[in-house]
Amino acid sequence: MPRRRRQLVPEARPMLDLMKYEIAAELGMPIAQAGFDAEFAGELGGSGGSGRSGPYMGFLTARETGALGGGIVKRLLVQAEAETAQVLR
Repeated sequence: MPRRRRQLVPEARPMLDLMKYEIAAELGMPIAQAGFDAEFAGELGGSGGSGRSGPYMGFLTARETGALGGGIVKRLLVQAEAETAQVLR
């Protein structure tokens, strides 16, 4: 039986999705979300289909999705470091 990752903070999903689309826009990736309002949203193309976590993005290469995931991790680390530094002051 496959294991599924349990979300520790399910309320964080919308913010993580927003971060995903912001970083994709910064990297110039052709993905968009309905109703998404980012600085580069006008430059992004739509993608068809819908899935559990959003539109189907099978047209992206492994390198592009890796860059997107890496960007998310970098941004989360910067935020965590800033919050930790603020608490320690």
